[in-house]
Amino acid sequence: MADVYDRWHKSRPGKADKPCGEHSSKTRTLVASGDHGTGKRWQVRWRDESGKQRKENFDKRAAAETRAATVKADLDRGLYVDPAAGKESFRAVAERWRTSAVHRSTTASRVERGLRNHVYPTFGDRPVASIRPSDIQAWIKDRSQVLAPSTLAVTYAYLITPLQTAVRDRIIAGNPCEGVRLPKQRKAEIVPLHSDAVRALIDAAPDRYRALLLLAASSGLRQGELFGLEVDGVDFLRREVTVRQQLIDPDGDLPYIGEPKTHESYRTVPLTKAAVDALAAHLERFPASAVQIEDRTDPRKPRQRTARLIFPNQDRKPVRRGAWAHVWSRARRSANEALIEAYEQARAGWLRSGKPKGGEPARIEAPDGASLHDLRHFYASLLIKHRENVKTVQKRLGHAKPSITLDTYTHLWPDEEDTTRAAVEAVLGDVPPLCPARSA
Repeated sequence: MADVYDRWHKSRPGKADKPCGEHSSKTRTLVASGDHGTGKRWQVRWRDESGKQRKENFDKRAAAETRAATVKADLDRGLYVDPAAGKESFRAVAERWRTSAVHRSTTASRVERGLRNHVYPTFGDRPVASIRPSDIQAWIKDRSQVLAPSTLAVTYAYLITPLQTAVRDRIIAGNPCEGVRLPKQRKAEIVPLHSDAVRALIDAAPDRYRALLLLAASSGLRQGELFGLEVDGVDFLRREVTVRQQLIDPDGDLPYIGEPKTHESYRTVPLTKAAVDALAAHLERFPASAVQIEDRTDPRKPRQRTARLIFPNQDRKPVRRGAWAHVWSRARRSANEALIEAYEQARAGWLRSGKPKGGEPARIEAPDGASLHDLRHFYASLLIKHRENVKTVQKRLGHAKPSITLDTYTHLWPDEEDTTRAAVEAVLGDVPPLCPARSA
């Protein structure tokens, strides 16, 4: 219940009180209170859902009655929003969401950095109820000058999600992000590496990591899944690798064994004989070392254990991202040089032979900007090229949904235009033409 009170006059005047000469009328006698003439005259009083009394003052009685009706309706429907709650800073709301959300450690680190570097400088100290859609749009325009569209979309999620939480907690009545638009993302099509470029990368890799690159190209495993692979994850007789963990390397902390990226990332991938033989030769030359590492595959029961990693570094420790970046950069540079040299030699031979009709040797595109993840794309392209369906490719790659597989690789599936024509022709090919016969 919400009621309207006249602050300037007593609701229960005493017998000795004198009428208010300013506001009394022939039909109603009012007695001035101690607040007469000070502040706003009309006051709305109610008790919130916790039983605490709330008050708001208004100059006009009509405004007070409108507010009282709104408060009563919101309380009755369970939609009441405490005006004082909106004075809480966005930082306080966002930190409460961040620390209570169930995030993987790597995701939690990205969320913290995104809020600290891009959101808090603008909204951190603002009362959450003071943030307007125009403020959000201005922030998007500013951040779009320094962040790529895809990165901006991820960072925007760190802004909109705490505000959605504030709405659910009835701290604010509505989310100011509603109706706000992000810059359109132009998603570049993935161009798989040429098989010669993949071979050049494998040949250019240090001996310790050559089998790793071959396995990446033969199985599509993610980087963390490769570096977290243990000996018992490979079945040499059945020629398959089982993914049930990955190596996670958080910023500013020690690496540990964690769960795969998604539930669907738990999978078994068949291997070629060449990949299995390469792993066997690798283990013979670089026996799996016992690495003491924390295992968080069960987040409720983290434990220290000995892991027999197939691909540790030269110090028999887990490979860190920074160190791997240097290894990969050198291998990529050597592969580029090898491809250029091979092309120049082939072209020189073609010129010496008098430019035969077969044409000039093709130049293989060097993997200048490639990463280890591009070997995963290469593996996917091989499956698609050999007519594997979407569900199979999704299962092999460990994608959470088939739509992710399609969004990423739909342009690589062969064009079925001719097959489509044949299918329609088989059903409707005998329908007589509807156009009149052409006159002589």
